[in-house]
Amino acid sequence: MFALVTGGGTGGHVYPALAVADELVRRGHGRETVRFVGARRGLEASAVPDAGYEIDLLGGRGVRRSMSPRALLDNVGALLGWCGAFVRAFRIVGQRTPRVVLGVGGYASAACVMAARLRRVPAVVHEQNAVPGLVNRVAVRLGARAAVSLPGTPLPDAVLTGSPVRSAIARVVREPDERRRLVVIVGGSLGASSLNDAALGLYDRWRDRRDVDVRHVAGRRNHAEVARRLDALRRTTDSLVYDLRAYEDDMPEAYAHASVLLCRAGAVTCAELTATGTPAVLVPLPGAPADHQTRNADALASAGAAVLVPDAELDGARLAHELDALLADPPRLREMGDASRALGRPDAADRVADLVEEAAKPEPVRSGGTP
Repeated sequence: MFALVTGGGTGGHVYPALAVADELVRRGHGRETVRFVGARRGLEASAVPDAGYEIDLLGGRGVRRSMSPRALLDNVGALLGWCGAFVRAFRIVGQRTPRVVLGVGGYASAACVMAARLRRVPAVVHEQNAVPGLVNRVAVRLGARAAVSLPGTPLPDAVLTGSPVRSAIARVVREPDERRRLVVIVGGSLGASSLNDAALGLYDRWRDRRDVDVRHVAGRRNHAEVARRLDALRRTTDSLVYDLRAYEDDMPEAYAHASVLLCRAGAVTCAELTATGTPAVLVPLPGAPADHQTRNADALASAGAAVLVPDAELDGARLAHELDALLADPPRLREMGDASRALGRPDAADRVADLVEEAAKPEPVRSGGTP
């Protein structure tokens, strides 16, 4: 076993991990020598096998960030579950004897990285957000090497690698139509209610426009309701081309042709925006742990790559104001795209893989071979 890749829970952890695993395989490490350890409740339980890798799954769940009596009681159970997960992770590391462990954050990563350090297996952790998660902060204290996505991420001796993105995203060549601009609005696979509300408000204000198209990805959870509300807004005299979708199957195409994107500021989204050089209006998710999405958005906005709008301030009028200002200023959009690409690191998977290979124990010498 060359590497155990551990962590997950959400796409923000799982997809960068898969990108690094693919890079390790591309470098000649057998696919069977790169194995995952994840949580039964996480996205990795299905996404990793679908990508062709084997995975060991740990039971239990993460803690709830609340001081309510019910949450405290649930967290007692979560702590006991984590202890069981740690025991299983300790056994897995001992049985698989990997040369290195890569942690990407999340529930399973805590147990597996700690088990690796106790067994003196080198570890590398990758932090996707500007605010490090608890798991990665503890891992670095235990001697793991840190790779970070954004400059200024407060982890000791961290190496700035960027956040690994899918190869299809890294290959995007931007070709926005200067004569008929495209605005893409997307809130993730499940959607975002505040973005959906603002998008419908934008439709009401832009219904007569012929110089811009809107692609609104409402999310599977909210699509039917948004479609009903959109039908109520439409008039036979409307000119605006407004494409409402439940899900975007081809994000590389969206990045290639969007003049500007309206979206949340999760780690994967920010990595894809900067890898492709796409200007954005970022609306951080309120209540995200340690407000990390605001810190992510700040990093892009401070570099001139995005406009930050707090969720509480977003409505149709504010969205129209921000987009009108951007679309009326093509040089500014080009400058934002350049600033975004300057932050991007489409070779991030390669950089993280370098760290993993550097950290790995030397391959053991088998007895009985030729000297």
